Amino acid sequence: QWHFVESGGGLVQPGGSLKLSCTTSGFTVDSYAIAWFRQAPGKEREAISCISSNDGNTLYENSVRLRFTASRDVAKNTVYLQMNSLTPEDTAVYYCAAGGPYCSDWLIGRYNAFDRRGQGTQVTVSS
Repeated sequence: QWHFVESGGGLVQPGGSLKLSCTTSGFTVDSYAIAWFRQAPGKEREAISCISSNDGNTLYENSVRLRFTASRDVAKNTVYLQMNSLTPEDTAVYYCAAGGPYCSDWLIGRYNAFDRRGQGTQVTVSS
């Protein structure tokens, strides 16, 4: 059985940073592409990043490309999302999800392929 546990969210001031963690079990993070998504109240799900299984290559959504960094620690079976220069528009529930081995589905917007996910962690950016 697959499990995802996100942590690291919280309240941060604009311009601040947070590092989210997604600790998994039941599979290995180097066997499946792992994506980060976020969803704010009243808004559609937004794809943030995707790490490919084979080489760890990472893709980003344009609005976070220069501010967020996704990474993974295969030994810990954990994926991270370092978020810098946060703005109120980044406020949302962030969650990780697993898809096929590569980020091809993420790249073409087939986000439903990432159908195994955690409950998420709340990130609130406010002064």
